[in-house]
Amino acid sequence: MNQEAWKKVEDAVAASKTTTIKQLFAADPDRAAKYTLSAAGWTLDYSKNRIDADVMKALFGLAKAANLKDEIEKMFTGAKINRTENRAVLHTALRNCDPAAQVFVDGKDVMPDVRAVLAKMGAFADAVRSGAHRGFTGKRIKYVVNIGIGGSDLGPVMATLALAPYSKRSIRNYFVSNVDSTHLAETLREIKADQTLFIVASKTFTTQETMTNAMSARDWLVKELGGSGSAVAKHFVALSTNEAEVVKFGIDPANMFAFWDWVGGRYSLPSAIGLSLMISIGPKNFGKMLKGYWKMDKHFRTARLEKNMPVVLALLGILYANAYGAESYAVLPYDQYLSRFPAYLQQMDMESNGKSVTKDGKPVAYTTGPIEWGEPGTNGQHSFYQLIHQGTHLIPADFIGFCKTHNDIGDHHDKLMANLFAQTEALAFGKTAEQCRADGDPEELVPFKTFEGNRPTNTLLADDLTPETLGALVALYEHKIFTQGVIWNIYSFDQWGVQLGKVLAKNVLKDLVAEKPDLKHDSSTNALIAHYRKVLGRA
Repeated sequence: MNQEAWKKVEDAVAASKTTTIKQLFAADPDRAAKYTLSAAGWTLDYSKNRIDADVMKALFGLAKAANLKDEIEKMFTGAKINRTENRAVLHTALRNCDPAAQVFVDGKDVMPDVRAVLAKMGAFADAVRSGAHRGFTGKRIKYVVNIGIGGSDLGPVMATLALAPYSKRSIRNYFVSNVDSTHLAETLREIKADQTLFIVASKTFTTQETMTNAMSARDWLVKELGGSGSAVAKHFVALSTNEAEVVKFGIDPANMFAFWDWVGGRYSLPSAIGLSLMISIGPKNFGKMLKGYWKMDKHFRTARLEKNMPVVLALLGILYANAYGAESYAVLPYDQYLSRFPAYLQQMDMESNGKSVTKDGKPVAYTTGPIEWGEPGTNGQHSFYQLIHQGTHLIPADFIGFCKTHNDIGDHHDKLMANLFAQTEALAFGKTAEQCRADGDPEELVPFKTFEGNRPTNTLLADDLTPETLGALVALYEHKIFTQGVIWNIYSFDQWGVQLGKVLAKNVLKDLVAEKPDLKHDSSTNALIAHYRKVLGRA
């Protein structure tokens, strides 16, 4: 992070730190209008933050000092900005809706391949939805089970739930990720083998959790359908690049959908990884989701920094993490369809920017990668909002809502949105001791009923939750995270931190199942392995 530019941010914060959000509003009747942006179907009100013109000017200076505009262009044009893996970062190419667009990696235009895979996905999704693609016994597909983990699971799960109003209700979607046998077993109890399509999502077709679940699902299917291995070709498809392993598994290579090493797992929803979603909502709606991504992509690439929605969100996050010491922030969607959106963002944000060394390999001297969490409103209000309102932690929050509902029952939606707006108001302005006394609260209760306020929030509003607004929302957060990585001077697109545990798990597994374990671990791990083996009679 550019220290000269950061010093200007610190100076601006120091000059304004004693001014509360309430005082900022009192001093400027037009504050809300000044700090509101619109892009790709979304409106962002960021006026309820601890900011003034000087703080924002310093923050934009920080972005400029990081050469953010140049870094954005490198990503969009296929430069290998994921340098530790020597890869381009081109999830934006997956949703580039310009029919004439060309994007080159190593001298090759990747767009023809992107369009070909999308067309192949669309044809297959239509075949499943129409009944043209049937199971081994000739029955229509009624159940679709996506087997993946990480980005191959979280994205499709989140989006399939979010876009349920657009789904084909006669097809039921399930998602299996955890290698815990319970996850697969409970799913198998809900489905019928002769009406089920399994989608196995693994780029290498060697991912331990995914392939363990896939092989157990295959064994179950073959047994249920009378022992015929040829049934696998009708009931399994692969999202992979390893054709040899796919064929070995028993899947027809015609039903293998490719994606590329320049697509990170947590950014892969618009790729073949979204096949289960496409089957659910149809190719046309999937295309509308891609259009939403594309609109936000264009905004991010072309808007000046001061009017750039992902950049503004990123800078506010840096402000609280690095100037105010906030250790986490909450994402609070006021729509039940977005119930898995916070979990989806957890991986995107914490796997991307959970880094402790800069791009030159030196330890960072500042906070990176905030802890991200959240639940849909109004559930969270009856759970953890107490801590946000009156606790000792500063927890900035993003509130996400929609003006219209897909389920217009009575006054539910008005009450839901009233709570969203009221919570941001309460967090910003609080309640003074004088107000408590004016309300007739006993003096002994006044300290307990006083709210400090001055708790920062952003409010994101769209007209309604559609495939297009969902795509734009996901792209908004993708680009926010990218921007923060650029400013923090870290690599956001590798994830070496997840590898060590996987490597060690293979050695532990050998000791769990071996007739004579080596037990060359630390004393704690050796004792745990010994206890496990004793309980299972393997000691």
